[in-house]
Amino acid sequence: MTGLLFVVLAVVLLVAGVIGSVIPNVPGVLLSVSGVFVYWWASGYAEPSTAVVVVVTLLAALVVVAGLFQDVIAARLGGASGWSAAAAGVVGFACFFVLGPLGAIIGSAVTVFALEYRRQRDATASAKAATAVVLATVGSAIVELLVTLTILVVMVVVIVL
Repeated sequence: MTGLLFVVLAVVLLVAGVIGSVIPNVPGVLLSVSGVFVYWWASGYAEPSTAVVVVVTLLAALVVVAGLFQDVIAARLGGASGWSAAAAGVVGFACFFVLGPLGAIIGSAVTVFALEYRRQRDATASAKAATAVVLATVGSAIVELLVTLTILVVMVVVIVL
């Protein structure tokens, strides 16, 4: 009975990871990896294989680290200054709590546009940098969703087979 409880907990964490991957500031990938580790521990470290656990853990770490710096990296790649990029990250984070996920994206984009326009006096360059922030945020959410779905599918195969 205890083993079944841990399997159910693992599946709940895996599904929560997929759901959390589309909700900003919810650690979807970390929930998914937690589900993998709970199942691995409950199986006596027999399933999934150690290689699968290592690959999933490294993939999750890569997604988490990239997610921490996505706005800053995107703004810089879009031509924004380091200050504009950092400000976008702070404003986006604050806007999330006031306006939700869409507010975070809009807050970051408007911040980059405004600061870059003030710095460069070039609306096209400012719009390019702001667009890069929006695309990075949406792209990051898509990547996290795909990673958590992949982890879920792998674990369903492990559990069923």
